[in-house]
Amino acid sequence: MKNRKDKLLGMAAIPALALLLPQHAMAQDSSQAADEGPGEAIIVTGSRIARPELDAPNPVTVVTSKDITDSGTTNLTDYLKTIPALQGSQGSYQNAGDRAGIGATGLNLLDLRNLGTQRTLVLIDGRRQVASVDGTQSVDINTIPTDLIERVEVLTGGASAIYGADGVSGVVNFIQKKDFEGFNARVQTGLSEKGDAGQRLIALTAGHNFAGGRGNFAVAWEHGEEDRLSVHSRKYLDGENRVGFYLNPDDTETGGNNNDGIPDYIPLRNVRYNDTSREGGIDVDFDGIPDFYGSQGLPYDPGSYVPLYFQQGGSGTLVSDYGNDLLPEIKRDIVSAVAHFDFSDAFKLYAEGKYARTRSYSVGQPTFDYYLLIPEDNPYIPAAVRPFMDPENGGVLVNRDNFDFGRRGEDITRETLRGVIGARGDISSNLSYDLSYVYGQSKIKSHYTNNMITDRYYAAIDAVSDGNGGVTCRVNVDPTWTPNQPLNYTRSEIPPTTFAPGDCLPLNLFGENAAGNRAALDWIMADTVDRTKLTQHVVSGAITGNTKGLFELPGGAIGFAIGGEYRKEKSSFVADELAAQGLTFTNSLGNTKGSFDVWEAFAEVDVPILADMPFAKRLGVNGAFRYSDYSSIGSTNAWKVGGEWAPVRDVTIRGTYSTAVRAPNISELFSQQSQTFEFIDDPCGSDFLQNGTQYRVDNCQTLLSSLGVANPSNYDDTRSSNISGFQGGNPNLREETAKTWTAGIVLQPSFVPRLTITADWYDIRIKNAIRTVDPQTVAELCVDQATLDNQYCDAITRQNGTNGIADPGNIISFLVGPLNVANIRTAGLDFQVNYTIPTDQLGTFGTRVVGNYLHRLTSVPIPGADKVNDAYVAANIAPKFQITTDLTWAKGPFSLDWQINYMSKMYRYDRQTVASNPDIVAPEYLKLKERFSHDVSFSYDVGKQFTIYGGVNNLFNQKPAIGSLNTPISAVGRYFFMGAKVQLADLFGGAN
Repeated sequence: MKNRKDKLLGMAAIPALALLLPQHAMAQDSSQAADEGPGEAIIVTGSRIARPELDAPNPVTVVTSKDITDSGTTNLTDYLKTIPALQGSQGSYQNAGDRAGIGATGLNLLDLRNLGTQRTLVLIDGRRQVASVDGTQSVDINTIPTDLIERVEVLTGGASAIYGADGVSGVVNFIQKKDFEGFNARVQTGLSEKGDAGQRLIALTAGHNFAGGRGNFAVAWEHGEEDRLSVHSRKYLDGENRVGFYLNPDDTETGGNNNDGIPDYIPLRNVRYNDTSREGGIDVDFDGIPDFYGSQGLPYDPGSYVPLYFQQGGSGTLVSDYGNDLLPEIKRDIVSAVAHFDFSDAFKLYAEGKYARTRSYSVGQPTFDYYLLIPEDNPYIPAAVRPFMDPENGGVLVNRDNFDFGRRGEDITRETLRGVIGARGDISSNLSYDLSYVYGQSKIKSHYTNNMITDRYYAAIDAVSDGNGGVTCRVNVDPTWTPNQPLNYTRSEIPPTTFAPGDCLPLNLFGENAAGNRAALDWIMADTVDRTKLTQHVVSGAITGNTKGLFELPGGAIGFAIGGEYRKEKSSFVADELAAQGLTFTNSLGNTKGSFDVWEAFAEVDVPILADMPFAKRLGVNGAFRYSDYSSIGSTNAWKVGGEWAPVRDVTIRGTYSTAVRAPNISELFSQQSQTFEFIDDPCGSDFLQNGTQYRVDNCQTLLSSLGVANPSNYDDTRSSNISGFQGGNPNLREETAKTWTAGIVLQPSFVPRLTITADWYDIRIKNAIRTVDPQTVAELCVDQATLDNQYCDAITRQNGTNGIADPGNIISFLVGPLNVANIRTAGLDFQVNYTIPTDQLGTFGTRVVGNYLHRLTSVPIPGADKVNDAYVAANIAPKFQITTDLTWAKGPFSLDWQINYMSKMYRYDRQTVASNPDIVAPEYLKLKERFSHDVSFSYDVGKQFTIYGGVNNLFNQKPAIGSLNTPISAVGRYFFMGAKVQLADLFGGAN
């Protein structure tokens, strides 16, 4: 058997073989578009062979730089999410506050078809860019300069045969401007009507042709800023005004008996946690519910009970207090340079360089504690509480939300370098080559603020009298001290390791802002720093051509492309030393280092069978194949076949069928186990039994009985604390495989000039999908299968019997990681309408409609499990219909764009819960309202060199649905923007 180096030599021979073919005119490289003149082909995403966009067998959605500018946002992802296929992408909202994963603040990641960011391949001029997320190939869209974009092409499904792994759901290709000459400057600013959520952009681009046009050099700088926006800046989301859906105290359903006609969940305001306080809830009888609170020891008001962990009114901490950022602060600077010099038609040297630096900041939740044991000799215990203390308990328990310590935040700096060098040229009149090398590097510094050093905290809260009328830490007078927190659910017992006896400063937990002095807080708090480095090397070569002059079909010459590629990806993550040891409030993180490389060979062919014949204005087929050999998983194959038939000029029928693959990424393979904390609503709790499959009730009965629960049908886990668990990689993963087919029609009726209608059905099925299931879902999947003998039950640890910390049956730990277990399928219809009406007197009118009908979005979490319907659910951002309509008008120097964004209603809860529990919520709340938002923009050319533009987004100030922060529209509200552009024909002035 050949080794991997032998395979490389074989791949290197592919371009050499192509030299033996006849030499005639050939198509351009996929990274370079031809002029869109009459009859000239342009390159579209998904092929290395030139063809007009509407002649391509794959459905491609194209947006231009003007579309982006007219949108009014300086955040590319915000605009791209108006394309239905990208609606589920992770924008700034998804990666702000506590919604952001560790180290993810400020990221903007594209997600095609709701199949995951890891399955969406992002390219720049047909080439890869290094990722911005450790262990992945996920590209941060913040690193792509807006003003260098010529257009963005979005291709559905089956791109692995053309571009390699990660394109299971499709490709988003950013095409940059070429041969730029002159000077452009653009400034833009925008604010919401509340005066916040500001965005600012400055972009400068300068380019110059030289050597009689044989060479060009251009450089661009772009600076963008996006302001942080807190949830507390919107009255309807703040304080006692905030509405959420909570279990109905009047509901009579118990033990899995449902359909009593009373809604299980109802909207409530002024909801609070029933066992904690910002001032410190004090529990004297150790039943988990505070009896007093604060520095004065005031009686704790339990308010009205709201199952399972809440109260309405009373002394508890408002749930809304934990609300944090709607948007992060983002600052980005990008410097780009492109150059080429044509020594001859046979040798054209080109190069690109880019440096991008983004800094993102967002605050999330504060630290919090449950069931802290404060010994009876602690001098800070309020005098009013002491008479009620039970000596046998040895003190009191304190539950506290530490807002006065400061909210935890992430301040993340990402630096990305990308360089491209290559050569292209004509081998002959019909044969061309392109050889390039791409280097990428990302360095990420994740700075976490207001973190707590656990061992110091435990020492500081164990205060005693110093014997001189003052207060000190017990550890200062007793060097044998160890932490005394046997009832602490959130962290394990940790011996002091970060300080010496005598260093400790006592801390008062009774009362908000009661610490006494800042030094005590500073001593227990720390900022931690994690560091990530990713590198990427890509060497690729391709020869493209056709058989003109040697062999031609009635439809023309056969086009082809052949080539090879080598890629190496490397990622390392180094956790802060304190965090790695589990000495902070945040998760204990494991360092991760891994790499893989892949050798690939690919080929593509386009066969034009017939042309300009009766019932065959055009008939052609095409195909592609890619062989890949990974150091991590071995070899894979991907292929695609497609065709298009235009019986007449006005109608084209097109379709494709493909097999795509995705190899597991570095994180999925090599991540070390890291600690994580999650809140889990136990699916075996009496309030949740009815929400599962038909197996849940019996499985929970069996499971809980085996653990010593006396009455499983009335079991409830009343803890409101989070649960510690672990997550890590899996080196035994294999590749995912997707089968994708598309079928569509293109209508260009000759009797209605300038009208184009496209409609394409897509169907994507992924097998052996790599899935890391969140702990909540793991717990549900365990008991929702036909048997408890499944791998999800193996990942959940429950308390067996009583141990004084957790009750029998309580979930006490979990282990999650990626597995090749899921099957995913999505299907739907994409449609577009473009129509332009020029008039002599009234200007030019235009209409563009881009829409999607989602027919199916399902998953099977493990082989043999019941199918889960994920379509039309708000949590998945998967509406049944989404339509973006642009109505345009232009006359002379003035143009106007009115964009209408529609999204149909979506279910508030998952479909399985809605089906099995019809009275989950009142009918009027079953679905979140639809989105019908209106954006209006204008531009005006003041001469040939200067343009002003502006507009209003969310013109009618639509708000999120009740109980939501961002669906169907963000809470930013009505938004105004204004900008100006200067364009000079050369660096020394002069009009374009």
